Order: sequence, then C-alpha cells, then structure tokens
Amino acid sequence: MRIAVITPVAGRHSHLLLQQDGLAAGTRVPDHYVLVTMDDPRAAPLVASRTPAAETVPVPVQDGCLPLAAARNAGARHALEAGADLLVFLDVDCVPGKNTIARYAGNAVDGTLLCGTVAYLPPPPPEGYRLAALPRLAKPHEGRPDPAEGQILRGGDHRLFWSLSFALTAVTWHRIGGFCEEYRGYGGEDTDFARQAADLGVELRWLGGAPVHHQYHHVSRPPVEHLDDILRNGAVFKRRWSKWPMEGWLRDFAEMGLVQYDSRTDMWHKGPPIDS
Repeated sequence: MRIAVITPVAGRHSHLLLQQDGLAAGTRVPDHYVLVTMDDPRAAPLVASRTPAAETVPVPVQDGCLPLAAARNAGARHALEAGADLLVFLDVDCVPGKNTIARYAGNAVDGTLLCGTVAYLPPPPPEGYRLAALPRLAKPHEGRPDPAEGQILRGGDHRLFWSLSFALTAVTWHRIGGFCEEYRGYGGEDTDFARQAADLGVELRWLGGAPVHHQYHHVSRPPVEHLDDILRNGAVFKRRWSKWPMEGWLRDFAEMGLVQYDSRTDMWHKGPPIDS
C-alpha cells in the first residue's frame, strides 16, 4: 500500500517542521508527503532537505480566504496521480504519534473513513516542544471518542467527524468525490464532507492507537475573526443540506449582538435583530 500524507500549509512553519519530524520518526513513513501551500512560498524551502521528502502543490488564495477544501482536493489529486492507495490528511498543527500512519494503513478498507484521536497540547515551553514528550502533555479531546490501543469503534456519528486527522482509501475518496470547493475560509467544508460520506453509506470508524498531537496556537471562542466565513459557508451548507451547521457558534454570535436569525426565512444574517 502506497501512503500519502496531505497537509495544507499557510504559515505556522515551526508546526510544520515538528509534524515532519513526527512523520520521520514513525514506524511507517509515508511514500508521499504532499504539502499544499496556500500562498506560502516559504514552506517548501524549509522542508526541502529534510525527511520525509516533501512534494509541494501550490494553490492560490482568493479574496483573503484560505481555500482549505480546494487545497485538500489538490493534494489528493497529486497523491493519486503519483500512485497513492491511501490518503492521510493532517492539519499542519498536528504531529502524528509513532504508530499513527501504520495504524491507518493497517486498518484501511474501502467504504470507511478512519479517524484517530486528537490531543490539544498546552503552550510550548521556551525551548519548544520535544517530540518524545508529546504523549505525556495532553489527553485526547473529550468531545470525541477515545478508543483504546488496538480498538476500533465502528458505526461512528458522522457529525463528530473532523478533518484534523483522517484517512481513507483512494477508492473511498473517489466514491465521496472530495471536498465541496464552494466553501472558502473557516468552517463547514469538513461537516459537508462527512454528510456526503454518510449519505453514500461510507462508515466512520474511530481508530485507537492512531493519535495526533495538536500544537498550541491562540484561538478565539467564539471565533469572531471568522464570523463572515461562518455565515457564508453556513449558507452554502444550508442550501446543500437544508440545515445550518456550526449552530453553537451562531448562537454565541447572536448573544454578542453580531448576528441575528430570521425565522421567516430560516437564515442567519450579520447585524442586530430584525423587528418582528
């Protein structure tokens, strides 16, 4: 089985280098390490002389919105054209565990999405993270299943899918059809991908022994800097699936007076409440 790891990149270069170190230290090193650089020409030279060797696919940014769906699709196309049988998607912040890639490869079957656990790391010490210390620094995210080493939880809830770390065979990728590229910027594209997979009968499985460690970076709760993206992408999802995603964030924004819900049209809009 030829394995490709696909990582979209737009900055966070120290995170990228530690991810590459994690891949190099694994019991199964990928055959292809595909970096999809989103207006980030500095990324490729940083990793060029390191292991595993990186293959760079540039994707332009339009209107200031990171094209995450298009980037993942471009990375998958490159990997498949190079002969990959298994696609492993990792966000740039995610450092795989020693056996993560091997576990994905050993349990990949057509018709399934595999998701490993994700542990969110605390801020790094002044000298930075040490690869060997990562498993001791954080537990898997409590909002997702946490199967034991060697365990597989079948029949997972597709609403809990996230694109930080997942794997699927080339056959399954073609069956789902990739990510919808109408989504630009933050949010919605992974929820859409999982919904498409569920409608096509692709099973979600949670895989024990396949952790990634998510390196710390500042986030806002709620993510007010992504308000416009969430409204735009949420409307795309609503049109495609007749339901709003990210409703928790939308309710938080409403409490802050940043958005309002129009029950007459079942639409969220920017601005103060509409007079009834």
